[in-house]
Amino acid sequence: MRKKFAKQYAIPLLLTASLGISTPATAGLPAFLGGQSVPSLAPMLEKSMPAVVNISTTTHIEVAENPLLQDPFFRHFFNLPNQSPRQQQKNSLGSGVIIDSDKGYVLTNNHVIDKADKIMVTLSDGRQLDARLVGADPEADVAVVQIQGDNLTELPMADSSQLRVGDFVVAIGNPFGLGQTVTSGIISALGRSGLGIEGYEDFIQTDASINPGNSGGALVNLNGEFIGMNTAILAPSGGNVGIGFAIPSNMVASLMDSLVKHGEVRRGLLGVTTQDLTPDLVKAFNLTNHQGAVISRIESNSAAAKAGLEPGDVIVAANGKPIRNSHEIRNIIGLMQIGDEVNIEFYRGNEKKQATATIGKPERPHLNGEKLHPTLKGTILGATSKDQVEGILIEKINTASYAWRVGLRPGDVIVTANRYRVHSLDELKQAADPESPLMINIQRGQEGFFVVLR
Repeated sequence: MRKKFAKQYAIPLLLTASLGISTPATAGLPAFLGGQSVPSLAPMLEKSMPAVVNISTTTHIEVAENPLLQDPFFRHFFNLPNQSPRQQQKNSLGSGVIIDSDKGYVLTNNHVIDKADKIMVTLSDGRQLDARLVGADPEADVAVVQIQGDNLTELPMADSSQLRVGDFVVAIGNPFGLGQTVTSGIISALGRSGLGIEGYEDFIQTDASINPGNSGGALVNLNGEFIGMNTAILAPSGGNVGIGFAIPSNMVASLMDSLVKHGEVRRGLLGVTTQDLTPDLVKAFNLTNHQGAVISRIESNSAAAKAGLEPGDVIVAANGKPIRNSHEIRNIIGLMQIGDEVNIEFYRGNEKKQATATIGKPERPHLNGEKLHPTLKGTILGATSKDQVEGILIEKINTASYAWRVGLRPGDVIVTANRYRVHSLDELKQAADPESPLMINIQRGQEGFFVVLR
């Protein structure tokens, strides 16, 4: 059976199914054993569960139609009436955690509230409150929403750096829309990364049952403290198999601060490309250490270049934290803000060195379209973001331009030019001949089509 990772997306409210649940024929635990009460998590959960909420969202999705029907000139020529775009309504459920009762801040996963037109939070006492989006970070799959209400309960946040494999944990959430549910287990592993679930990964792995709808819920310790946010499972068949993942509380806290202040995470740039240190590379570089992230490329005029780092240097620590692979240095830099300093320990050959770099502002290249082809006059082109198909994004377009008249729109992504796959502005420039027509393949949402520019 092929294994796959399943992010716990909020489950649609389109249909429900009744499942026959059999009860094992076993006697219940006695209230007392040898005169002592049976150990129970109930006292802790009575304090913690009111801080975990259910989140329901409503999203209106435009139904894709032929792009020609969206062109006003086409409609006028064929005397077609103007029509409002058809829409479908999608409802979904997830979970969240009240982390600041005074200000009403609720943590959840970005994929729970992504593109939602309406967000409703249901408290454990049955109250339903409208929520507004404060900020979201798709890269780490974290979001903050805010509610207005009295007598809210918040979860205290623990230091996730103190967690150990084997610690008992409890997952609280809203699986399958059943309502608040509690499962228990242990921490199976720490620092899981390289799974391809999120852009930045440093997961807590647990065998506490996590299922669809648990997304955004709380993973707590036996003191009732928030140690992580439930996010994904390893699901060969789509259900829980005892391998769940949660974003650590320290990572969540860092992201939350930025989301509350700015509405987004303003990530800086070190300016390095790294890869894992393999046995072949250890031998090739004649190194004595076997763990680290080797720098394969440095961007010119970047923070790394200014700090004196060079290709071939092996990063072994950042701000005192050991670096075992390229994912770990990426996570550390990804949680830092523009202007922050990072102290890097690295090996150049077998000589250990140190450098301090000031995280810089990332530059996103963009270009006037007419510099690539005259028919693209009036457009601004740039690179696509991580959540889009890889290609060239049409960021802006003049409504009086030729490109607009032939049906191009802001948000369209150019994926091929003259039958060549293009990933960057440089590749588009190489494929486009200013003296000849330009045939481009456009991706618009789930729809793709060709346009010939003459």
